[in-house]
Amino acid sequence: MLSRRQMLLSGAAAAAAASAIGKMTMTNIAEAAPADSASQADGSYTPVITPNNEALQWKIVDGVKVGHLIAAPCKREFAPGLVVDCWGYNGGTPGPTIEAVEGDRLRIYVTNHLPAPTSVHWHGIFVPNGMDGVAGLTQRAIQPGETFKYEFDLRQSGTHMYHSHTDEMVQQAMGLMGLFIIHPKQRIGPAIDRDFAMLLSEWKVVPGTSKPDPSEMTDFNLLTINGTVFPGTDPLVVRTGQRVRLRFGNLGAMDHHPMHLHGNNFTIREIDGQRVADSAVTEANTVLVTVGATRGVEFVASAPGDWALHCHMSHHTMNQMGHGLPNLTGIDTTGLDRKMQQVVPDYMTMGTAGMADMSGMNMPVPRNSLCMSEADGPFGKIEMGGMFTILKVRDDITSYDDPGWYKHPAGTVADVATAGDLARDGIRTD
Repeated sequence: MLSRRQMLLSGAAAAAAASAIGKMTMTNIAEAAPADSASQADGSYTPVITPNNEALQWKIVDGVKVGHLIAAPCKREFAPGLVVDCWGYNGGTPGPTIEAVEGDRLRIYVTNHLPAPTSVHWHGIFVPNGMDGVAGLTQRAIQPGETFKYEFDLRQSGTHMYHSHTDEMVQQAMGLMGLFIIHPKQRIGPAIDRDFAMLLSEWKVVPGTSKPDPSEMTDFNLLTINGTVFPGTDPLVVRTGQRVRLRFGNLGAMDHHPMHLHGNNFTIREIDGQRVADSAVTEANTVLVTVGATRGVEFVASAPGDWALHCHMSHHTMNQMGHGLPNLTGIDTTGLDRKMQQVVPDYMTMGTAGMADMSGMNMPVPRNSLCMSEADGPFGKIEMGGMFTILKVRDDITSYDDPGWYKHPAGTVADVATAGDLARDGIRTD
């Protein structure tokens, strides 16, 4: 669920513009009690959950779904202790997830409260050419203070996205993006119990500052899922035996993301919004989400536990303070430390035993910055950050609130081998 801390609204101007469209009704259900597949036998769909985010609100006018996006500067809390000055829609980045059904007619107003012209492109969606949102090519740009109207019928289904298509390098790097989910008119395949959508992106925010650098091409130091980095990412909570869909979209500037799920294999069911035929599905535990692409995977959550879900590029699972430091791994710095401690008593050279030791030193970091990793887990520090979250599978849960850490059955946790174990199996450690 979206929290006040996770998304800070951008001011009275945006709120006034939003109220002009009138009161709207949420299209999706936030976190209801666990659902059963049988409840979807009539072809209805399970509403999408966008962790750490919200859905676009609609009202119906003469059979048309009417929504409103407000592009404006905003503040986004990527994780506790790190608030970034972004540009976004309706008070945050990513913008609200647009969720509708194949065959719907949509009318989406876009108000520009940015200091620059903008436009909105409906990425992967079939629309009339004049609604495609490329400033200068298919429409004139939306000037600051203007409100444009986009209107089109949905002629397809699948996982799609939306983003600025004006000065893309700057405006997407500042956060003008969102997810666009279209459910099929008639359900395809088995009913889904839990449907999660995740928009992947990347940012360069120098430690101690709050503004992204739109010109960065290689050294991104914050890799986000729905505008958050671990430990700020909400867990994905499911009940054992439920069928789960994970939707990924990538609107990062440069990097692809191999998204890897522990403890489960899945079938890759959707590529760029297109359903993969049963005869062509691939079973895997890692799916590559390339820049500008979407992927959808499905699996049955059969194993209780706390399972990691993360990008498998190792630099994408760390936060700001894990980047740009000298490699001192394996170097003996005790002599240097003694000399430095004569001047600075608490001095300690960092990174001599890898980067993870930094998180346990409790050393001060620049304001508005994050260590490489700093989350407490049930067995100590979780030495990952960035594009990382947790799938929490539990038996017989009655709500989707965070159930806390998994309680392992006796004898099922790796631990120190006893002398008896080593002797029995002939293992020598010298």
